[in-house]
Amino acid sequence: MTQTLKSRGGGRAARRAARAAPLAAHLRPVRPGMSGGTYRPLSPDDMTRIHRAALAALEEIGLADAPRSGIERLTAAGAVLCEDGRLRFPPALVEDALAIANRTVTLHGRDPSHDLDLSGSRVHYGTAGAAVHLVEVDGQSYRECGVQDLHDAARIADRLDNIHFVQRPMICRDIPDNLEMDLNCIYACCAGTTKHIGTAFTDPSYVAEGMEMLHMIAGGEAAWRARPFVSNSNCFVVPPMKFATESCQVMEACVDAGMPVLLLSAGMSGATAPPTIAGAIVQSVAECLAGLVYVNTLSPGHPAVFGTWPFGLDLRTGAMTGGSGEQALLTAGCAQMHGFYDLPGGAAAGIADAKLPDMQAGWEQMCSNVMAGLAGLNMVYEAAGMHASLLGFCHESLILGDDLVGQALRCVRGIEVSDETLALDQIRAVCLEGPGHYLGTEQTLSRMQLDHVYPTFGDRTSPKEWNERGKPDLVAKATARKEEILSTRAPARFDPACDAALRERFRIHLPA
Repeated sequence: MTQTLKSRGGGRAARRAARAAPLAAHLRPVRPGMSGGTYRPLSPDDMTRIHRAALAALEEIGLADAPRSGIERLTAAGAVLCEDGRLRFPPALVEDALAIANRTVTLHGRDPSHDLDLSGSRVHYGTAGAAVHLVEVDGQSYRECGVQDLHDAARIADRLDNIHFVQRPMICRDIPDNLEMDLNCIYACCAGTTKHIGTAFTDPSYVAEGMEMLHMIAGGEAAWRARPFVSNSNCFVVPPMKFATESCQVMEACVDAGMPVLLLSAGMSGATAPPTIAGAIVQSVAECLAGLVYVNTLSPGHPAVFGTWPFGLDLRTGAMTGGSGEQALLTAGCAQMHGFYDLPGGAAAGIADAKLPDMQAGWEQMCSNVMAGLAGLNMVYEAAGMHASLLGFCHESLILGDDLVGQALRCVRGIEVSDETLALDQIRAVCLEGPGHYLGTEQTLSRMQLDHVYPTFGDRTSPKEWNERGKPDLVAKATARKEEILSTRAPARFDPACDAALRERFRIHLPA
């Protein structure tokens, strides 16, 4: 029989030290890329109907405002330019694009240990957004954010185990020139983290200089193309059912440069998308299918993320409801459609409408993050740090979000049933031979780190202990952690020669 009771010999201290040591990555209770998919709000028939409705929308309604280059490529592939100026997509054209689409996308990090495998229902959480304000928790105030704030967000995310990628979460409002802003966004993020990065370009003519910077960081164009560690977040459509002309040109340039693209459709349910959850998903799927056709006319099999991002709307006021149950369902339903097509997909979750990291923020962020993960969403964007319906970003909330996402990932991992986890031998030994409890058994001690996720900042003490410890405040603890991280230079910073070359070639606003 397996030994079940812990010896009280002199090995206690050694065992405690072993338990306190960080686990190897493959032994951690939660990890990037665990498979979800157990939550399925849509039935197989529901998904088929959404697919057919999306095909009908593309064939009968089509999309307006494609750039001339896009019209030439798409019509050559089989799309039809009609008298009303709209491109319509025959179902066979869409099915052909689905047949050749890349289903084995890996989004690389500068450090290969941060590579993200987007196959199947593997789940990854990260940041995203274009917040114009930074939330300052000490004064409970908002101010315009700048390049240092963006760099700091990347530095913090680099140190958080459950934040797996860093798509630009805020705008550098202190850099008025758009080209310099785009380039400094790349620099600030890359100098802050070696995880995969997502960024955007405000003009197609800026892509060439952005790529020049990335080639310098990567060590040459060949090294970049072998492992592109930055993807383009591309709002290629203006819902409902119109191409965003300049963004499509950006997409063309990025695809040509070997940069993975996020095909991002972000309609507002009730405003720029239908008010029903099913209708909003249909439109977003249709728009992203059009984007998939577009990308595969540029480069068959190019790495692309199917970015259905419909957002909820409070129909009483017109306010965005990023933290609502409707948003959670929109995102989970989109995740299922990604699985229906077997395509790498991403959507938004974890958004707080709350202005500060408070109780409202907690329930809003957890609801959609858990449902997105359980639905098997490959890329959960905006999962931490976002407040005020995407208008504000908070460093402390990003840190607390690491705890929150850890618990969401534990839900994604689910319940494992095996002879070992059923624990019948333990029940027998404890009840018939032992003290009648499981505290201190070898099985309990061996599984305590493998099965359980422990919050870094969440407080599980008794009221008495909490009082004796001076009633520690959650946000204050996050602030202390932020200051600790930011007190040292980012490990992701470039070597001196590379940094000097970048600063000579580009106007870098971030201090050396």
